[in-house]
Amino acid sequence: MSQKNFHVKRGDLVEVISGNHKGSAGKVLEVIREKKQVIVEGVRMIKKHQRKTQENPNGAIVEREGPVHVSNVKLTEKGATDKKKAA
Repeated sequence: MSQKNFHVKRGDLVEVISGNHKGSAGKVLEVIREKKQVIVEGVRMIKKHQRKTQENPNGAIVEREGPVHVSNVKLTEKGATDKKKAA
């Protein structure tokens, strides 16, 4: 499979343009290239059930961001680029 370049990268500010979360905006936290999805901060909050562990003896229900298809987001502002990567 060939690697596709997306119009958004980690750290960019994007707006959701279609779907149930239309109009929401946030920063891209992660890009999942294999599934053509992005995880946007504060968009598509899902509840994840956690198993009982030593630090969580009763288990927990954690809210976290879910993925959004890359075609449903619009780039509004480019993120800051690192000086180290540019050199």
